[in-house]
Amino acid sequence: MNYWEDPGPGYGVLPPRAAVRSDAPRLSLNGQWRFRWMPSVPPAGFEAPDFDDSDWDWLPVPSSWPMHGHGSPAYTNQKYPFPVDPPYVPDENPTGDHRLAFELPASWSGPTVLRFDGVDSCARVWLNGVELGVTRGSRLPAEFAVGDVLRPGRNVLAVRVHQWSSGSYLEDQDMWWLPGIFRDVMLISRPVDADVFVYADYVDGSGVLRVESAPGAIVRILELDVEAPSGRTVAIPGVEPWSAEVPRLYDAVVELPGERVALRIGFRTVEIADGVLRVNGRRIVFHGVNRHEHDPVFGRAVPLERLREELLVMKRHNINAIRTSHYPPDSRLLELCDELGFWVMDECDYESHGFFLLDWRGNPADDPRFLDASLDRMRRTVERDKNHPCVVMWSLGNEAGVGSNLTAMAAWTRDRDPSRPVHYEGDLTCADVDVYSRMYASHAEVEAIGKRAEKPLDDPVLDARRRAMPFVLCEYSHAGGNGPGGLPEYEELFDRFERCQGGFLWEWMEHGILRADGSYSYGGDFGEELHDGTYVLDGLVFPDLTPQPVLAEVHKVYEPVRLTIADDVLTITNRYDVLDTSHLSFHWDLADEGVVVDRGTLDVPVIPSGESATIKLPALPAQNPERWLTVRAVLTQDCAWAGAGHELTFTQALVPLPPARLRGEPRRLPVSSPHTGPGTGKLRGERPTLGGGCAVGPGVFDARTGRLVGLWGWEVEHVPLELWRAPTQHDARTWDATTLDRKTRWANAGLDRLRYRTVGVEQTSDGLVVTTMVGAAATDARVLTTYRWRSDGERLMAEVDVEPLGEWTVPWARLGVTFGLPGGLHTMTWFGLGPGQAYPDSRSAARVGRYTRTIDDLQVPYLYPQENGARGDVRWAELSGAAGKLRLTGDPHVALTVRRWTTADLAAAEHPADLHPGDRVWLTLDALQHGLGSPTSGAPILPPHDLQPHKHTFKFSLGS
Repeated sequence: MNYWEDPGPGYGVLPPRAAVRSDAPRLSLNGQWRFRWMPSVPPAGFEAPDFDDSDWDWLPVPSSWPMHGHGSPAYTNQKYPFPVDPPYVPDENPTGDHRLAFELPASWSGPTVLRFDGVDSCARVWLNGVELGVTRGSRLPAEFAVGDVLRPGRNVLAVRVHQWSSGSYLEDQDMWWLPGIFRDVMLISRPVDADVFVYADYVDGSGVLRVESAPGAIVRILELDVEAPSGRTVAIPGVEPWSAEVPRLYDAVVELPGERVALRIGFRTVEIADGVLRVNGRRIVFHGVNRHEHDPVFGRAVPLERLREELLVMKRHNINAIRTSHYPPDSRLLELCDELGFWVMDECDYESHGFFLLDWRGNPADDPRFLDASLDRMRRTVERDKNHPCVVMWSLGNEAGVGSNLTAMAAWTRDRDPSRPVHYEGDLTCADVDVYSRMYASHAEVEAIGKRAEKPLDDPVLDARRRAMPFVLCEYSHAGGNGPGGLPEYEELFDRFERCQGGFLWEWMEHGILRADGSYSYGGDFGEELHDGTYVLDGLVFPDLTPQPVLAEVHKVYEPVRLTIADDVLTITNRYDVLDTSHLSFHWDLADEGVVVDRGTLDVPVIPSGESATIKLPALPAQNPERWLTVRAVLTQDCAWAGAGHELTFTQALVPLPPARLRGEPRRLPVSSPHTGPGTGKLRGERPTLGGGCAVGPGVFDARTGRLVGLWGWEVEHVPLELWRAPTQHDARTWDATTLDRKTRWANAGLDRLRYRTVGVEQTSDGLVVTTMVGAAATDARVLTTYRWRSDGERLMAEVDVEPLGEWTVPWARLGVTFGLPGGLHTMTWFGLGPGQAYPDSRSAARVGRYTRTIDDLQVPYLYPQENGARGDVRWAELSGAAGKLRLTGDPHVALTVRRWTTADLAAAEHPADLHPGDRVWLTLDALQHGLGSPTSGAPILPPHDLQPHKHTFKFSLGS
């Protein structure tokens, strides 16, 4: 058997130990290495120190070699990109040979280890022609003893890396396959081969510390006046506990013979008590994300500054937890999580998802040949990361089915570190774990679990054990493009049921790969034999860490303080796990039709975590029927992750008019429009007859079809009824393989190919009545649409009645109307929800106000083009530019999308570069829209947002 196909963990590797910072001499071997890529395994010989590699390429290390033009990236979610025949892989096994000649300093001496922090997927290592061993387990470190092999002066390190190995069967995570030496490589001089294990609990207001290390080691914490030998338990009164909200760390030193190890210790106790996961005695809630390791330029070799920026963006959006899906991250990330404050579920590099497609036949998780490799991966995870206070839970892996190897991993973990609970979602009996975990449970299922009324297991003992566990959604609300919807409803369940302790959204980042033209590639763009397309575009941020619209929704839903207004009383609920509100200030402003007319600061008492307070609001009488009060909670001072004034949350309330005012005609305050003033008067021109059309006020209509063809001298295109949208990524997905996705169902029903038959055009004394039958080929499902047009001379007003006829078996994507307007329009100002997009089930972050954006800025550049950019609850909007001005008014509200391409163009595009502005601006006015949902996760669209066909009437007006 070839060494890369041996199912074991490898050979020659030293026992795993904690990743620590120390003053031991180190020599970084990062940099430019000689590199040769071959499509299959070449003969040996390159490892000889005198081998001539002068004609080889140069490759940076760390790196993922496909990101540098050697081979190509490949993306799959479940499918193995090779025949499933464990532990064997094909002869076509891309192999990268690496060579580095380096000089050893003359001062170097003593025992030395060579450390690789990450190599994907299998590496064989030689130093000066001497084989050191083989390592598998890509996202885990491997150390080799090299003290007897090093030479003074010139040394040659040779590493052969195989893309495929037996380890690949355990690394079928939902991500790009990117082989290479992608983390740091270094030499470390270690006079004592010692590990360090920190036990730092917080009990009854005191720290309890024990550090296990080499005999004779001394632990010192100057700030706490602590000095103790290794192995001794020390009680330290007055210690401040560590938490994700108050990440208090104490600098410590472990002095070993010839080496000082620096530690940052956080005192905290993790326990499950009364069926609830607690840290330092308090229930915690995971407002978390699943995070893959990815950089759009460097692949799996993620720079330190990007790691920090990722966490800063998370903190600024109220994210407090990370699941390291589905492998241990760069250890520097955990150092940052200790420092900035995150709850971390640290997951083993273990997934065999492709066997799901084979009904789990031959699954390595239950194959004795893979036992040692399975245990090795768990050991290396725990030993590397055991000293991080941020790690509050170990996870055995992800989507690896069930089996004896997982049972063995759980038993070893619990024995080695009983201070943290063990997680694994794949076994619903929870036989080997301490928390009940599900992915993509619907709202209804989460509610049942919260009541401890979930469907019972067949085994009553296991059922009782599971029913007593805390519950976590290790994955929920699958992101990807425009969506998901339904986040507030999940959050309400976390608030209502003590057992439901939050979860981790899927997922943090889009995994697009940057192209030379600035766009991004996804699955299939590299000619992969098998791929899963846009499924890799499933994050809350774009690949460059720019927030997607959904991240604003997450920020609002994950709010650590909840504000509600009823009458003249503000209720403030502190949802922090630990913190009180002393670090926050509360500000209010009052706006009439979106223009701020007054503002101030509220005097709020300090509110402990988990408690509420009510505040009497100042008298704010309404002078305008649309007077809105906004209250915001902001940081009072700068902190490690945001500056003073950073907003954590907000709420709004409409200030009612006094009863006396309601009885009469309301008086509006004079509110200026950004488009009034010299040179911005109404657009007027000769009203064209346009083929013998009939006129209603400023509008001209085709006498045969009744469609609007002219307005204030413009030529207009008019689509009388829209029932379809450019499908979102969620529209194109379904959880249940027996259920068709919305995109397919809408296509089968013909919503994207409607035809229009004019039933009647009737001129009346005050306008025009146009009746149109709308339907698609091959079905009798249709809609009778009736327009009643009239005008007051300045505005063209429409009342639209829709009535579904025939048998409708699908929901509608939208209910609206589209107008093609002159391309010279450039800017939209509106009064309604903003500043970003708002959809029926994803609008928590939107607030009522007055906003101005260019038409281009209204678009969301999703990496896979789809429905986007709708502004909801619009009272009025003005489009303006060189062509003039158009004012649109909803009665009372409409949703608007404005684009320089049609819905069909948007739906046909595969990348943003496929969208080309035309000579028209396309305005879609929606009375109703279907929710976004998250069908990928099995959560149905909740009833208020499921747009089933029904009679409806809506009104709007067009003016200048």
